Amino acid sequence: MADDLTRLSATEAAAAIRARRLSPVELVEAVLAAAERSQPVLNAFVTIAAEQARAAARAAEDAVARGEPLGPLHGVPFSVKDLTNTAGLRTTMGSALFADNVPGEDAVPVARLRAAGAILIGKTTTPEFGHKPFTDSPLTGVTRNPWNTARTPGGSSGGAAAAVAAGLGPIALGTDGGGSIRIPAACCGILGLKPTLGRVPHIHAPDLFGNNSYIGPMTRTVADARLMLRVIEGPDPRDPYAAAALPPDPAPLPDGRLDGLRIGWALRVGNRLLDAEVEALTTAAIRSLEAMGATIEPVEIDFAAEEDAFLVLLQASLAGRLASYLPAAADRLDASLRETIARGQRRSAAEILAATARRTALYRRVVALFERGVDVLATPTLSAPAPAVGLDPFAPFAVGGGTGEAGRIRGTWYPYTYPFNLTGHPALTVPCGRTREGLPVGLQLVAPWHADHRLLDLAERLEAVRPWAQDWPQLAA
Repeated sequence: MADDLTRLSATEAAAAIRARRLSPVELVEAVLAAAERSQPVLNAFVTIAAEQARAAARAAEDAVARGEPLGPLHGVPFSVKDLTNTAGLRTTMGSALFADNVPGEDAVPVARLRAAGAILIGKTTTPEFGHKPFTDSPLTGVTRNPWNTARTPGGSSGGAAAAVAAGLGPIALGTDGGGSIRIPAACCGILGLKPTLGRVPHIHAPDLFGNNSYIGPMTRTVADARLMLRVIEGPDPRDPYAAAALPPDPAPLPDGRLDGLRIGWALRVGNRLLDAEVEALTTAAIRSLEAMGATIEPVEIDFAAEEDAFLVLLQASLAGRLASYLPAAADRLDASLRETIARGQRRSAAEILAATARRTALYRRVVALFERGVDVLATPTLSAPAPAVGLDPFAPFAVGGGTGEAGRIRGTWYPYTYPFNLTGHPALTVPCGRTREGLPVGLQLVAPWHADHRLLDLAERLEAVRPWAQDWPQLAA
């Protein structure tokens, strides 16, 4: 029975709790037991908040018994990546430097999920300060992919992706500073949405005005992603990009058919290397959309060339935040984080300003693409499936079955994701099959600003004809 409960979607669980067919206590106990059982195998959690979650579940059950008004996620377990503040529960940033850090307030999306009745079960693993696309750190060790534990779950929201994929709570909050929701979601076969800049407030971002980091939903089903987004989106004056009321959503796509929808298809975005199975699976997903009436238009756009601009901003930001820790604590930091900080310290003010100008130019290029009549841009999420654990993010990244072809990791493995952190456009990854080795592959969908729910409409069409949520990884006991 417990295994059955861990396979409920958030939407199903909330409905069952509301109808008094499911106990929040029973659901939370099942998820906590699964999380504890999986820890030696996956290591998806930094902290499992068992007693807090049990107390919240008992309160949720009492509220049902008393007939109180229930929120849309009442009694549903969720987890939060350990870069995101949780009041009363430590937020380590994946680093020994913050191992005992307990925030005094929740991040806005956490507070909104709690207000909707969701129950926080724990904090999921991340590399230190989310600095790389794999999930390991000196503080927490290595997190593994539930589809193949010799592979990485991606990063930096790798613990969140592994947890959702394995049934350790149906929904999770991730963060995305260059693909850090979408990369692990694609590696683990789930959905991951980087919302429009400002749609989900991020009041604790280090640089509110230059922010390119986002908080968003990670789920197994489109319905759960939509429900979660509805709960966490909306204005908050403490975030300048979120200060104004949201514009109206685009009109929903008509049921069934996609006639009149123009999808720009960019199989490559300046990257020469693409895994053959990724190409085949993502192209098949695009053909499914075409069969429903969408017009598919090949698009040529070079995003890989923006790698240097992205790196300047990433490295300089981390150096600005963390360089002061180096003299006393360098030996406690991940070697790749130390190298990232060192490279950031060598960046000049002129380089940083040039990179922000490139960000503006890239935004204008993407806006122009949509103004020319493309409704949605589609790409592979990654150029290759999840690689082995333990890779050095500064080493050449190979694509294509060990052929020896390689390049720098951002421009080679995920040139599709980081550009939209710079431009602010909503970007969603959806599962589109698995390779012969059983590794998941993702398709990325991108839309104009604040067309987040249009992306979910389109994902819903794919989910109907190419379902994925019925597939579960089999973890060793």
